[in-house]
Amino acid sequence: MRIGIMGLGRIGAFHAETLFGLDAVDSLVVTDPVATAAATAAERFAATAVDSPEAVFSAGVDGVVIAAATDAHPELILAAVKAGVPVFCEKPVARGVEESLEVLRAVEAGGGGVQVHIGYNRRFDAGCAAAREAVISGELGPLHTVRSTTLDPAPPPAGYVATSGGIFRDCAVHDFDIVRWVTGREVTEVYATGGNRGADHIREAGDVDTASALLTLDDGTIAVVSNSRHNARGYDVRLELHGMKDSIAVGLEDRLPLRSVEPGATFPAGPPHDFFMDRFADAYRAELTAFTEVVAGTRPSPCTVADALEASWIAEACTLSLRERRPVRLTEVRTA
Repeated sequence: MRIGIMGLGRIGAFHAETLFGLDAVDSLVVTDPVATAAATAAERFAATAVDSPEAVFSAGVDGVVIAAATDAHPELILAAVKAGVPVFCEKPVARGVEESLEVLRAVEAGGGGVQVHIGYNRRFDAGCAAAREAVISGELGPLHTVRSTTLDPAPPPAGYVATSGGIFRDCAVHDFDIVRWVTGREVTEVYATGGNRGADHIREAGDVDTASALLTLDDGTIAVVSNSRHNARGYDVRLELHGMKDSIAVGLEDRLPLRSVEPGATFPAGPPHDFFMDRFADAYRAELTAFTEVVAGTRPSPCTVADALEASWIAEACTLSLRERRPVRLTEVRTA
């Protein structure tokens, strides 16, 4: 199959390399506002470089991958749907939840069955998938506590922070999505807090660099989400599920960026993960493999616009909770 890639920055170039290595992909068509980025990708991956998204569609692609700037996501998603081409788009659907809702309505109203796959890569992490199966099988018994953690090794640059929408919309949204996906439950209420321990540009942007959110799920399970931009030891992503019969963890392996001070302890023994592409390289490959199956028509989208919107509603509730320092029910922020 022939896949188009729109946007060849850090994640776009990474996706191009991954797609180039998949047996299902015969050729790539690439575009980026920076012509040299498209030319470089074309040379590396024997791709065809074109000068616009419209030219990608005209090149007869079977599916498109959107890795462009967030502000371009809505227009490009809807262009793909209009062209009848299955589309994979990195999260978020749009900068704001209301605009994401507009995209959802447009896809539902005029999509004609075109599949839209939003990129929440943790759904394709082997550990997270195993955790979901453990919940579905009942081997954990009823859950009572879930803990999801995302700790970045260093703050993103000021330009990124200024347009990210805040730590809950940008970072914790991955935790919100994976909590929903693994447990199969919906969040009904949140209480969020946060603070600033460094990185003046984050404070100046009106955001926090360390945050926690307490989520109440619709069956009474409590989920605790922890996030920080300052984890000097490395990129730490973990998930714990505690049930009445058993408890399990994702990310508890030798590259865990956490040092034990127990006498005689040698775990973890490996070099810590230092970046999200390192930690989730296999998940990204599995995610894009799944997208080729969506393009081939052998599976539906594993993460729809509606799925992505649910995680965004939680982020909105947490952002409001942080600002007003009170519990917020999801019904307060949900507009549809």
